[in-house]
Amino acid sequence: MDKISIKGGARLYGQIPISGAKNAALPLMVASLLTDEPLILTNVPKLADVVFMAELLKSFGVNVEWTPGQKLGEGGTYRLQANRVRGSTAEYDIVRKMRASFFVLGPLVVRVGLAKVSLPGGCAIGARPVDLHLKGLQALGAAIDVAEGYVIADAPAGLAGGEVVFPMVSVGATENVLMAACLAQGRSVLVNAAGEPEIVDLGNCRMAMGAKISGLGTSRIVVDGVSKLHGASHAVLPDRIETGTYAMAVAIAGGEVELTGTTPDLVSSLLELLVLIGAEVSSTGTGIKVVRNGSRPKSVSVDTAPFPGFPTDLQAQFMALMATAEGTSRIRETIFENRFMHVPELVRVGADIKVEGDTAIVTGVGRLHGAPVMATDLRASSSLVLAGLAAEGETIVNRVYHLDRGFERLEEKLRAVGANIERQSE
Repeated sequence: MDKISIKGGARLYGQIPISGAKNAALPLMVASLLTDEPLILTNVPKLADVVFMAELLKSFGVNVEWTPGQKLGEGGTYRLQANRVRGSTAEYDIVRKMRASFFVLGPLVVRVGLAKVSLPGGCAIGARPVDLHLKGLQALGAAIDVAEGYVIADAPAGLAGGEVVFPMVSVGATENVLMAACLAQGRSVLVNAAGEPEIVDLGNCRMAMGAKISGLGTSRIVVDGVSKLHGASHAVLPDRIETGTYAMAVAIAGGEVELTGTTPDLVSSLLELLVLIGAEVSSTGTGIKVVRNGSRPKSVSVDTAPFPGFPTDLQAQFMALMATAEGTSRIRETIFENRFMHVPELVRVGADIKVEGDTAIVTGVGRLHGAPVMATDLRASSSLVLAGLAAEGETIVNRVYHLDRGFERLEEKLRAVGANIERQSE
């Protein structure tokens, strides 16, 4: 099993190209089920989850062609065509490996009238129930039954427009219902919808395919269903989590790096905090420049929140940064319970962190110290890499398969700007 070795202390200088967003690419790929014409997606990152989604779509008869990018950070191209959908069941052995597999529920039931999708099961960072997905599809006329660990959605006459009121903001449920509503008969109104950039990207792609959607990026999305969607070509938006992670890598290690192929609006809540901790942040013609030299970062407290608030997927990385800051910060996790599993691993490298309920109290230390650590999930694993960049000695991050699910060629990108980092295979 691979692991990553980081020898801390090196400042970072140069450019890091930002890849396409995994969290946008996955539902975009699933949306190929909504048309019998080709959907061409560019700027797609080559990640374990993306490859797995391609295999899942192949099981439904989707023709999948992949053309890789030619250089570091350059996304590849997927050509997906669901000329004829074969089958309607997503088995447990498939869905348990990647929760995004559940996105096939809405497109399948509206395209072929039936979908049988395994419940995703447990999640390492807390419960992520799918009831909002199911209630949303019920509001559009699907008959829903849950039996023997499977969700069965039945709509032999198709779906009909309706009002879907989400009791809480859910990115996944908004995406699933939005895809189904595009081919429903009549108007659908999604109330208390999520407004993340990935949803806007999904909606823009659907409109390029002929969907009629308004209100993207707001809490009220209106979809006027059409009888058929056509093919289109769409570029996946830059990955805001990767953008934020590398911005914090510069903040924790020091140096001057331009993050290319991305935009400040994707991570404005983080960039504001980086300025407060003492970093310099500026927009360039091709991306974002982050500079931190001189004294230790200053402590800043934050609560996670839905977009445009501070992303839960950057919470672990920010905690690593605050572990090196001057003073004490409070980091409150409001999205997922049990998302502090990285705390014991950060403590292993010398961090001073105490957890009280949904809040981590982080007292910064002058220096972290390298140690063997274990990644517990995707975002937690990147926080350990950041800690290793600032630590004295060598940090060994085990279970890096978590990283490979969401960060494309991470060690190569960091090594290109001066980090002493390498992948080791056993």
